[in-house]
Amino acid sequence: MQQARLLLNCCAPAWESVRKASSGMARWGPLANKVALVTASTDGIGFAIAGRLARDGAHVVVSSRKQQNVDRAVAALQGEGLSVVGTVCHVGKAEDRERLVDTILNINVKATALMTKAVVPEMEKRGGGSVVIVASIAAYTPFPLWMDKEREESIKETMQITRIGKPDECAGIVSFLCSEDASYITGETVVVGGGTPSRL
Repeated sequence: MQQARLLLNCCAPAWESVRKASSGMARWGPLANKVALVTASTDGIGFAIAGRLARDGAHVVVSSRKQQNVDRAVAALQGEGLSVVGTVCHVGKAEDRERLVDTILNINVKATALMTKAVVPEMEKRGGGSVVIVASIAAYTPFPLWMDKEREESIKETMQITRIGKPDECAGIVSFLCSEDASYITGETVVVGGGTPSRL
């Protein structure tokens, strides 16, 4: 509970900025006048999702552990004329974990639950909303880091679309899941993995 309060407090200034922005301007697009809080969103898939949600009309809060990364992401997205603010928020921090297992548990399990718990009251005030949790395909099929060409090629051989996906290819489905078009979808797992084996 204390961690949930800390998470909400660290993001409170950003929520206030977005609340003011969203009440003062009409937005267009499938996510018009919605607020999206995107964690780990200063590069890669998270950044692509933040950009797509903002382009589709949402007021977006980007967050990351480092201020310079937040500033860079906000500047890039605001440079496109998008409604974006940012905040430093390391969602798993309750003093850096001593062991890798603890870190994985806190980031992938506890932090997700605590962040969801923290944003639900804000969503209720606005009359609804969506929580979209993005995770790696490695949750289904663990594989070693693929930063070298040989491993990357062997991973591509297991995929039906024989290439590594791009962050923008994940952003569209997240935008859809946040839109009214997906209002009757709940509790689903949607795999954007190029045909990678993805069944438990």
